[in-house]
Amino acid sequence: MKTVGVLARPGLAEAGPVLRELTDWLLLRGLEACLDEGTSDLVDGGSGPGIKGLSSREVAARSDALVVLGGDGTLLAASHLVDRPVPVLGVNFGSLGFLTEVALSELFPALESVLDGTYRYEERRMLRASVDRGGEPVLVGDALNDVVITKAAHARIIELDVSIDGLFVSAFRADGLIVSSPTGSTAYNLAAGGPILHPALPAVVLTPICPHMLTNRPFVVGDGATVEISLRWGRDVEVHITLDGQPGFALAPGDRVAVTRSPRALRLVRAPGRDYYEVLRTKLKWGEASVRRS
Repeated sequence: MKTVGVLARPGLAEAGPVLRELTDWLLLRGLEACLDEGTSDLVDGGSGPGIKGLSSREVAARSDALVVLGGDGTLLAASHLVDRPVPVLGVNFGSLGFLTEVALSELFPALESVLDGTYRYEERRMLRASVDRGGEPVLVGDALNDVVITKAAHARIIELDVSIDGLFVSAFRADGLIVSSPTGSTAYNLAAGGPILHPALPAVVLTPICPHMLTNRPFVVGDGATVEISLRWGRDVEVHITLDGQPGFALAPGDRVAVTRSPRALRLVRAPGRDYYEVLRTKLKWGEASVRRS
């Protein structure tokens, strides 16, 4: 291992001292720190050791390991840049995250384990979405959390036909549909009433958003399946597809969306001494005693 990339949430001023300490720590071990332009600006105006002034994508391409400072949103954005099985260490500034589960106090022990090869990690499966328009792909992209098809703010309920591996499943009348990976099951899927999936499961969950029929419930399929979604168009319908909450892509009448398992996966470094269920307990407040006040 020669180069460690470092990406921080834009404008995260409190990361400055940590970045300085981190780059010095890497230098003492004969490693090169590689920072994108926004991250390097947080370190005393950009001074200090390491490669600086690159784009985030260039940092990801040059790095043998990647440290991401921020929250889950920052790590989601970074996951779109990584196209190789390099260890990604998510460090949370604030409360514990589902993805950025490494606390600041655990940064250097976790990074030490990455350097000596003893680190624990999970290969987080990703989804690939493609939009076919007139027989041609107009959008192809990967998502770590979810692929969401949803109506615009003032549009009416939309109607979606869903098929699995070419077999018709159901027609949904709803505000939209979430196709979630196990990693994303604790994100929008959970807020919409979907189930929590363990991140190691080879599965995908489909969760309608505010379905018009109470019988439309979330359901889970294997991640080897191809999920196809087509829209029944009516008046005043404006529909978008989003990947991991990134800026949406407007769908047109006749478009067909296919969601499959991506060949890519994110190698997410685990926090030392912490397991997935501890993260769930911490984030979801499981097991906390309730106190009744008179």
